[in-house]
Formats: sequence, structure tokens, C-alpha cells
Amino acid sequence: MELPAAGPCAPAGLAPPAMGPGSPPRSAALILLVLLVLGARPEAQETGVRRQQRHGHSLNPNSSWWDMEYKGLLHSKKTLPGTVGSHKLSSLLRSSSPLGHKDSRSLLSQNLGQKSQEKQLSCDMLLKLSRMLQLLRNMGVLSESQQSKVFALLKKQMLKARKTPVKPQVEQSGPCPGAAPHLSPWHPGSDTRRAAVVGRGAALRLESSATFHSLVIRDGGKLVFADRPRGPPITLRARYILIQDGGELHIGSERCPYGSRATISLYGRAADGAAVAGFGQKFVGVGGGGVLELHGRRPRSWSLLDKTLHPGGLRHGRYTSEKRWGSRGLNLRILDAGTGRVLAAGRFDTHLRAGECRRLLAFLALQPPGRVVAAAVGDSAARSLTLETRLLLRDRLRSEHIARLGYRQPWALVGILGGDALSTAEDKREYHGSGTTGLAVAQREFLTYDGTRFTVTAFSGWIKGVPHNGFKVEVSKGIILHLVDDVRSWLPGDRIVIASTDYSMHQAEEFNLLPCPECKNNQVKIDGSPLYLHIGEVIDGIDMRAEVGLLTRNILIQGEMEDSCYGQNQCQFFSFDTFGGHIKILRNFSSVHMSGVELKNMGQQILGSYPVHFHMAEDVDERGGYDRPTYLDNLAIHHCFSRCVAIHGTHGLLVKDTIGYDTLGHCFFLEDGTEQRNTFYHNLGLLTRSGTILPSDRNEAMCLAIRSHVYGNYIPVPSTDCMAVSTFWIANPNNNLIENAAAGAQDVGIWYIFHRVPTGQSEGRYPEGQAEHTPLGVFYNNRVHSNFKAGLFIGKGVKTTRASAEDPREYLTVDNARFRPHQDADPEKPRVPAIIDGLIAFKNNDHGAWARGGDIIFRNSGFSDNGIGLTLASDGTFPTDDGSSLEVTRSIFVGESSNFGSQGGQNSYWGKGANGEYRTLPRNKTFPIRGFQIYDGPVRMAKCTFKKFTPTVDRYSSAIGFFMKNAWQISPQNNVSQILMEKSVGLKVFFGRSGQWFGNNDNDGDKMSIFHDLDGSVTGYPDTFIGRADNYLLRHPGCLTVPRWNGMMCTGRFAQLYIQARRPENLTLSIARATYSSHPLQLQGVNRGAPYQQYQPVVMLEQAYIIQWDGRAPEDIILYPINFNRGDWLHIALCYPRNTVFHVVTDVYQRQTGMVHSIKHYFAAPSRASALNGTGERLFYFDRASGYLFVHLQAHEARKGHSYCSQQGCERIKITAHMYPGGSWSCAPNPFPQRPVAPQRPVSQRPARPCRACGAPQLAITSTPSVKYIRIQIQSLSKADIQSHLTSAFIKINGAVFPINSPGIFFVVLDACSGAVVSRRHFDTVTGENAANSITDYVQTFIKERSLVLVCSRDIADMVGSSEMSIFTRLGSAKPIVFHKEGSFAMLGYKGQAKPSWIKVLNHAGNQKAASLQHYVPLKLKEYQCSANAFSQNHSEHISAEAMVPHN
Repeated sequence: MELPAAGPCAPAGLAPPAMGPGSPPRSAALILLVLLVLGARPEAQETGVRRQQRHGHSLNPNSSWWDMEYKGLLHSKKTLPGTVGSHKLSSLLRSSSPLGHKDSRSLLSQNLGQKSQEKQLSCDMLLKLSRMLQLLRNMGVLSESQQSKVFALLKKQMLKARKTPVKPQVEQSGPCPGAAPHLSPWHPGSDTRRAAVVGRGAALRLESSATFHSLVIRDGGKLVFADRPRGPPITLRARYILIQDGGELHIGSERCPYGSRATISLYGRAADGAAVAGFGQKFVGVGGGGVLELHGRRPRSWSLLDKTLHPGGLRHGRYTSEKRWGSRGLNLRILDAGTGRVLAAGRFDTHLRAGECRRLLAFLALQPPGRVVAAAVGDSAARSLTLETRLLLRDRLRSEHIARLGYRQPWALVGILGGDALSTAEDKREYHGSGTTGLAVAQREFLTYDGTRFTVTAFSGWIKGVPHNGFKVEVSKGIILHLVDDVRSWLPGDRIVIASTDYSMHQAEEFNLLPCPECKNNQVKIDGSPLYLHIGEVIDGIDMRAEVGLLTRNILIQGEMEDSCYGQNQCQFFSFDTFGGHIKILRNFSSVHMSGVELKNMGQQILGSYPVHFHMAEDVDERGGYDRPTYLDNLAIHHCFSRCVAIHGTHGLLVKDTIGYDTLGHCFFLEDGTEQRNTFYHNLGLLTRSGTILPSDRNEAMCLAIRSHVYGNYIPVPSTDCMAVSTFWIANPNNNLIENAAAGAQDVGIWYIFHRVPTGQSEGRYPEGQAEHTPLGVFYNNRVHSNFKAGLFIGKGVKTTRASAEDPREYLTVDNARFRPHQDADPEKPRVPAIIDGLIAFKNNDHGAWARGGDIIFRNSGFSDNGIGLTLASDGTFPTDDGSSLEVTRSIFVGESSNFGSQGGQNSYWGKGANGEYRTLPRNKTFPIRGFQIYDGPVRMAKCTFKKFTPTVDRYSSAIGFFMKNAWQISPQNNVSQILMEKSVGLKVFFGRSGQWFGNNDNDGDKMSIFHDLDGSVTGYPDTFIGRADNYLLRHPGCLTVPRWNGMMCTGRFAQLYIQARRPENLTLSIARATYSSHPLQLQGVNRGAPYQQYQPVVMLEQAYIIQWDGRAPEDIILYPINFNRGDWLHIALCYPRNTVFHVVTDVYQRQTGMVHSIKHYFAAPSRASALNGTGERLFYFDRASGYLFVHLQAHEARKGHSYCSQQGCERIKITAHMYPGGSWSCAPNPFPQRPVAPQRPVSQRPARPCRACGAPQLAITSTPSVKYIRIQIQSLSKADIQSHLTSAFIKINGAVFPINSPGIFFVVLDACSGAVVSRRHFDTVTGENAANSITDYVQTFIKERSLVLVCSRDIADMVGSSEMSIFTRLGSAKPIVFHKEGSFAMLGYKGQAKPSWIKVLNHAGNQKAASLQHYVPLKLKEYQCSANAFSQNHSEHISAEAMVPHN
């Protein structure tokens, strides 16, 4: 079945129908059909997996099918799926569990039977869906009848009449606008006084550079840049360019990208000339009816490093040493020829000290053959250099000149120990006492095992009477970068930026590209030497590959700048000129599309003047009548002075493949809080610096200095009022963020901020609170790293009132807000979970991610090397959105990864890590690192893996921790399950201790910290609560204390007692369980200075509690049973003066409406026993002798889910006390009779069973979730290691261990497509004859193409015929391997036509640390050329059963 070739969706002149408002989108219904029909046919239940394997597709957001199709949709001209209403795409993505066969059938029939309403699909979307449905039919998932029904709907949809008026189409004659025959050639020349106008009837082709004062294109006038690739570039200079009223400016077109070089250069100083109303100065402006079509060449915008780039381009960095005086004698360096690493250094004063010759020869005797040696004379080395030593050096170093070395003679040599004469480079100079000899320079090039060419240089000489000598080790002729993608579109001379992969965003580095004929499709060569480490691999299961962005485009729009700051341009904060150009687009434009454009020196530190600014343009897609929805595609915005892309009062814009680099203020910016349905797809933002425009843009100095808009003498508080500059500033949740990277901001990578009411020019556009209740759009597969405050922040708002005496803070200062998403943004309707799917957060100084609100779910996410990985905070102290919760699932947390980072680039802290090696650190050397931080709750964590959280002498580091100095409540409903703590976790849980960072550790929340281990996967004991060790409200004899945690594990049933107190409001509450009355807890409350105080202790149910105060009791007290199920109760005794008279009532308070119902009075009981007997009578008893009021607090209504209260509302007891002057207000410690402690089940009674399903199901969280990985670890041993009683040499694959117990070389071979172990072989290098030949034969004959080859060694001995084993070049080594006697060797290789970038070789001598490597290796890459039926969904199933699996 085929779609009709003609009609509204014919290939030429696509004209997608418009969408009407208020109708359920048929596009969403069809996508829903596609996503859910996996269970549509019974046989699909049994064979669906097999079919998916055969076709290489799986229908989930982490599959290659998802990547392919969703990317395809975003790359095409189409209407993106809507994100408003119950059928939106984001809600489809939130469905985490597949429907059963019956449910799928039902939903399928509902979708097929829906009547089409007003909202329409675009044609490209329909064509895409038709191909998807055909694919499903081929897979056997859809039946033929189902496919026929869907195609019928598609046809009907295509033929529907358009109901929304469409903007006039831009006429083009042929695909290339510059070739249109009706255009007149134009050579206007240069005149800075000319105000040029291209008006009615004018259709001009600009064929040479021009300069104007201004250029206005209007009244149907049209200007097109000539495209002549062989001609000179065209530059158009003007103070401003204004396009309006039917005017058109074209450079290239979508179907015919511009091939030449074009520049629009905006000039002028801030004070020059008058501003144009609505636009300002120095701009390209598009007004009503204007057309701006800029389409340059579209190279790949940005990619990821696929191989780690080390400082200097070498694994151990470049090496430079230069000495003058103080280095007399022979200076030597010994290097590893396979890596370029300097292994040993020595200076031997053979001029004055005769004994130095013996030390020199002993030094060389320790060096194994094959090492690189570099030598240089400092000052003089000849007087005491004996003949014997000279001759030995001649033979060992293959030197021609050392035997005749004279007084102060410069001499340098680079060679190979044990090599031949051809391996040595040598140079000398004659010394004549003149003071200048020039430099003797010896230089030789070598090759590392991974294919990097490096040069070793030694030099020696005299310059103006001063001796010089030194050494250099550096990459030869440019460093080659390995990238994930095909970058043949990147050209020599282009400029790139490589993002930081450390804590400081300032480690981003720029380079120019060099010609590289030897480069593969995914390689480029750079002209400089990197200063910092840039990771290009998956480390410890987290994708830390650096983003690499292309900054050059062949269409350039730039501002012409002064050499330094001047005038009123905030020069107290900036030394450079910040008055750049800007592009501003107003509503009712006819057409705006920009692709393949570079913007440099754009933006101004003025409100509204940004590099690209859509200003109050409203709907700019089909909903707004635009036949071709508006987009920005493949822009490079860099070195700009105010934001990157500002979307103001504009909806439906697509921003795709755009880079924002080194800019001031929020980069990708939504302004007023009304902006919705915008999609940010595959954009990169990095080096986002502070600016001055908004309080949230400002750093500390700016915040304190700019006070013109505060009230009176108010001094801003920088940490709370300002300091929020973000790469993505998302002011309304109903926007889509897909596959973006926020790779370094002064404060936050992605910030979802909430405007309680619309601000600025959008005031009144939606009712109060709507943004906070609006469901989240699509958030999928985004990366955040190298940000100072947080990678992702969900929460907070902006101040929406002007400064006043009541609130003197500036308008739009950062303020408080809560995100509570509900259906249709209506808090009376069901909650809609906000799904954060596929977040990667690493190397953020403070937080990987922070989220506050209701029903926010993180899944498939990775957190590594953050100060705190993830904090989930509830909707408030006693949430207004009752029943909401937060969750993280299927995620990986890493404390200190193997990404050690680099010093410099404003990295502040460098210290020892848990493994003893030096590394960069977050926040401070002593900052307590936490993976998952519990603040209040309720929060849930399930199926998560933790790695490498181990304390050091400097700092605590725990997998699970708590918010420090916490005054808020903590919910006992916080729970964890199916958690995997790897062996590298040294501290699973930590409750803090008094001292630095924790203060006294005695705030209310500190004392009440608690969570529930549902299955025992953290504690080893199921159904266990973990609390602080000194909390006697929870403790009982069955608890187990864990001193390292400062915690205890207890069984039991726990809830919260919520106490409100008024008149007075500043008392300290003392609460004790009667059983442990001598161990009361002191609670300060959380609302000091508020109309009432509140306390929220966690309590054990069905127990008696005593409440006292540090003064006379409050007159009004309200007791709420929080998290109580029906029938749960407490006995409570409250201390009062003896002469108190009480009025006690019970009611039910509905917090959403503020209404109270079911009011009932309590009556005085004759005795304590009658008041506490729990018969249902509402009685209280006041014992005047002891001063205690006794009440029985019980929940009578059922509670659901995570609701704090029942659906009827919150039950409570209100106590009003009339106290007369005088009388004692203190009471005895315990009014309850002493009874034995009620028995509780001991924790140790039921240990948890081993949990094979615990932990994240993914081995790695990456930005390419469709690519599967295996985890490889190789540990070799040298002879010295074995003599030191180290015995564990092994190869480990996904946790399965293949040990090597006897000396020799061990191979394990895996299929690169499936991950299956296909071969293992051990070669005995001690007793085995001709092991080298056996290895060669094995690699050549028995290892098949497309194989991963893992090689491990144990106590290598001499092998016959192994002087150079070239066979390892078949496995990816760049040169033959020469094994070191008694050394160690490890290799991760590949046999096949490709040479993957992950190949690694370690060849260590016996005096070096044993060779050991870890790597996450991708399976089934395109370059492996796997067959269609290869799959890798569960690699562990293929691993041989003979492998030894260690117990975690």
C-alpha cells in the first residue's frame, strides 16, 4: 500500500495543513498507536524480541529506532508533536511500563475510532508515520487490517481543508535565490553616509561588498547575495539593516545553501546616532511582513570526543625542561617509547666529581633495552668523564661524539637503549670561549602504541655566556582528534572549541583545524597543544565525552568592536567593548529561517538587544499560520555580549544544532514565563558567564553594585537574589529539551524557573500560578557538566512585583516557587509526573541536579564527580500538593571516578582522592561528597547503582546522605529498594557529625533524618528504617547501631507528629518517648518569626510521648497525625501550668480549599486511663498534680499513596489553653507508668537474600542510549607484583572473571557485535616452546574478523622469537610489541577492517606499576559492519559459564 503521489503531500511544494486550537492532536494519537501496538497481536508477545533483533529496532525511548526516527522528525520540515493536552508526546514518553495485549487492543481501537477534529498533521510527519507503520507491518507487529485503517486515516488527514490562515509564501524562482533571472546586478560601493532603501519593484543581486549608513528593505523590495564560490567574499557593512512591509533579504536557501563566504558587519559606537524605535542600534531587524532567509553551508554543528585528549596530546602530557646554571654535567631522561612518558631523570656531574661516572653507569644499567634515552650537557661534563665511561656510553647510546667530548662542549643525543646506530640522533657544537655557541639539538620522532607521533628533543649550548640545556617531548605535526561523528564537513582553517570535562568551565579550549590528508572521516587535526585533559570515553559507566563544537560558518554576522570598553557600557565590570550587533524579529513577520550562520561579537548589555531575539512574535509555527515553521538551525553564536537566543513571548520555535559559546548572561533564554511549545534539540552551550541585565544574570560583585532598582537602601543578598546565570533558562515547563549539552556555566546548566504570573510585556497573559502547575514538556537525553552551582535545577521563581517598602528587592530577583505539574495546569485535576529521562550530570561543583516540587521522576540518568549527585526536595514542609513525591530510578551514581581532571583553568581544589592519586575536587578538599541526598520527602529511589564513595582523611564521602544543617521535616516514607552498592563504596550511608560543614549537626531535620530500606539492599535487612544513632524517638532494643554511619537500623512502624504552636511562637519543644524519657529530643521549629511555629518529629506508632517546653506552654496547639493509616494512634502528654483550663476540639482540615468540617468537641475524662483507652470517645484528661494533659491521637480515615492525610482532609486536635498568672509550668520527666519496653522484631532476625535484580539495568548511561556497552577490566601482574604476594591477574567482563593463574599471556576473544565470548587461550611463556609463534598463529588463524581481543599477562618471561611481535598490529597496536622481561602487558584490541578509537595498549617494564586498564567498549558499531541479526541486549548470557563471578 502506498501514499498517493499527488495531492497536498506531494514531494514538491509540501503544504502541510494547519492545526486548529482546542482539539486532541491526531498526530499524538497515531504516535501513541505506534508506541503501544507491540502487544497488538498475540504472537508478538512471544516473538517480539526476536523480531526486534532481526530488524535492529526496539520501540522505546532508549532504542536506536527512537534515535533514528525522532532525530529524523526534528531534521525534517514538519510540525513537531504538540505538548499541550492529555495526548502530548511528552506524556507518551512518560509511559514506563508496556501495556498488556488487552489494554493495547482497547487503546488501539479507541485511537483508530477517534473522529478527526481541528488539529492537523504536517505532510512530512504523515510521510514519516507511514514509513514507521510499514516498518511495524514488516515486523509483524501490526496486522494488515490495522495498517489499512491507519493508512485510511492518513489519507483522510492529508485531504482535509486548511482551517488556519497561512502567512504568504516566499516566492522563489528555482532552488537557488541568487540565480533568479529577474534579479538586477547591484554594485553600490561604499558610502557611510548613504541611507540605502530597496523598495517597491526592486529585486537586486548584491555582487560585491558594500558599506552604507543604513539599509532598509521594504514594500516588496528584495535583496539577494550573489553566490560565486570562486569570486571574492561579499561583505555588507551598515549601522543597521531593517526588513519590513514585504521586504526580503536572502543569502542562500534551504534547498540551495550558500556556497561562498558572506559577511554582514554591523558597526557603530553606543553613543553614535539615534536609536530606531523598537529596534535600537546596530541591528538586523525584521518587522511585520519582513522576510529573512539565511542559509549557509550546514556542517555538523558539534560532536563528542571519541578518544581522550590528554594535555599536550600525549597520555602522560607533554614534557618540557630547561635549565641554565645549576645543571652541570650530563643530564639524562629515560622515556617509554610506547607512550612518550618520562620514566626517569638524572643529573651526573662528570665534570668535577669522579665518582659520578659509577652512578651514571648504574643508572643506565637499571634501564631495560628499548627505552628512549635523551642526553644533554649542562655547562661542562668532560673533565671527570673517564675513558671507560665514554666508551661504555658510546656503545650503549650509539654515540659518535661522546668519546671526544671536550670542555664546555655542547652535546645532545636522542636514541634507544640497545638500538642500532640508525636509531640515534646526535649533535654537538664547538666551544671557543666566546660565550655563544648556538644550540646543539638532537631530535627524533617516535610512535606511541595508539598511533600518535611524538618528538623527543634534547638541546645544549651557550648563549651570551650562559649555559642552556633541556628536553622537550611533544606531539609531532599537529594533534589528531577522534570524534564520534563524521566531520568531513569541517575544513582546514575552521575554528573549534573543546568543552571542559572538569569542574571549571574555563578549561574549554579553542583550536584551528589543519589540513589532514591522513585523517579518517571522524578525525581532524588541530594546530595547538591542549593545556587540559578532555575526556573522550565512558568512565565508570557515565558518558563524560567532551563536546567539540565548530565555530566557523560561511555566513557571518558580526559586530564591529572597539579595542576596549568605553562610555556607559558597564566598564566597571568589563574591560572589553560589549556594544555588539543584534538581530531582532517582531511579530507578523512573513518568514524567518536561519541555518549555517555564525554570529560573533553580537549582543549588548542592554535589555532586548541579543544575538538572536524573537520579540513578542507569538506563535511562529503552523499554529500561527506559518506554512514553514520558523527555525534556527546550525548557528554558531560565540564571543557575544548578551545571551545567545532570546525567545520572548514566542511559541513553537525550533532551535536546533546551535552552539552558544563564551557569552554573557543566560544563553538560551525564555523571558516572561509565557513562552511554550519551543523545542531545543541538540544544542550546545558552554562558557556561560555572568552579565548585568537581570538580577539572575549577575555575579556577586554585580549584584552588590547594581542597586538602581531596589527600594531604599536595600543591599541585595547575592547568593539568593542573584547568581543564577544559566546556559538554558527555561521560564515555562511546556517546552522540549532533547539531546542538548550545557557544558559549563558560571552557575547552572539548565534551570527550570517559574513565574508565578507572567512578567514584562506579557503581564496578564495567564492566571496566577499557571506555570507552576503546567506539565513538563519532553526532557530527554540531555547533558550537564562543568557548572559551578548545579547541572540541572528545577525550582525557584522570580519576583513578580516591583520593589517596595514591603519587599525592597529588585523586580525579577530570584524568588521562591514550587513546581507542581497537574493535568491542564489545573491543581484540581490529577497530577502529571515530570519525567527527567536520560540526564547525564558530571563534574558540577555543587549539585549534579536539584529538584523541588511534586511528582518529578528521574530515570536512566547518570551522576558522577558532583559535590552532591542528586537532591530531591518535596513540595514544602507539609506539602500543599499533598500526595506528591519524587523518585529516581534506573540510574548510576559515582563518587570519585577515574576522570582525575587537570589543575588550572580556575579549578580551585587539588588533593588526594580515595585511591591515593591526586585529582580535582568539588567545592573544597573537605566537602562531604554525597551521591543521593535526602532533604525532606517523600522521595523514592529504586534500581540504582552506586560506585566509588569512600571517605578519606580529608572528607566524608557517602552513597546516601542528608541535607546539612537541615531545619525542615523529613518524611519516614522516604524509601529505597533494589539498590546495588559496588565494592568500591566505602560508606553507604552517613548522617553527619559535628564539625566543618555540618555545624553542630543538631537542627531539627538533622536529628530526624530517616529512610526506609524496603528490601534490605542497603542494610542487608529488609523492611528496615535507618535513622540517626542518637534519636531515641525511634530506638528500641532490637535496633542495630552502625557507628561509621552515625546511624542505626531499626524495625517498626513510623509516622510523623505535626505540631503547630501559637502564642508564643518562639519556644523550644522537648519530646521524649515514655520508654526513653531520659533521652528527650530538643526541636527548635522551622518558622522562627512566623505567626505560628511548627515541629515535625518522626515517631514510632502506638507509643506514648511526652511534650514539654522551655517556657510556659503555648496557648494554641494543633496536633496532626501525619502519614498515619486508619487506626494508627499515639498517646500524648503535654505539660501545662496546674491552673490551666482547656478547650479541645477535633476537626478535619481540607488544606486545598482551606475548609474545616467534622468539628467535634472533646470532653474531660475522669481519669487518664479513660482518656487513653482508645474506645472512640473523644476525651482528654488533665492531671493537675503533674501538670500533664493527656490525649489519644488517632487517625480514623484511610490514607492513599504518599498523601500525608486522608482524602477527606487532615484530621487534627486543636487545644486552646487558658492559663492564669503564676503557677509552675515545669513538669516531671515522665507521667506514664514505667513498663517494659514493648517487644519489636530485631533487625538481625531476617537477613535479606542476595539481590540479582538490584542496581541500574544499564551498564552505562550515555548520550547514545541505543549503543550497548560491555564493561572490561584487565589486571596483569609483573614478577615483582607476584613476589609482593599479589596474586590476582584476570580479565573481567561485566562482572564475570576469567582468572590467569599461571605465568604467560592470556587471550579472551569476544564477538564485537553480540558481546559473546567466543574463544580463550593461555600461552605459557616459561615452559612453552616458541610461544611467540603460537600467539602469532592464534591471532592470524583462530581469531575471526570483528572480534574484541582482551590480552592479560602474568609474570612474562623471555619468549623465543619475541624481539618484536608485529602480530599485535593486527589487533590495533600502531607498532610491534616488545615484551619487557618480568614486566606486564595488557591490551584491549580489535581484529577487523576498522581501527576503533578505544584500542588501548599498556606495556610496562618490571620496575613499573602493573599494567591495568578499565574501559566501557561499545558493541555493534557501524564500523564493525555487523550483520542485521547480531544483537547485544544481554551480554552476560553469552559469557562462558566457566567464568568465575565474584560476589558483590
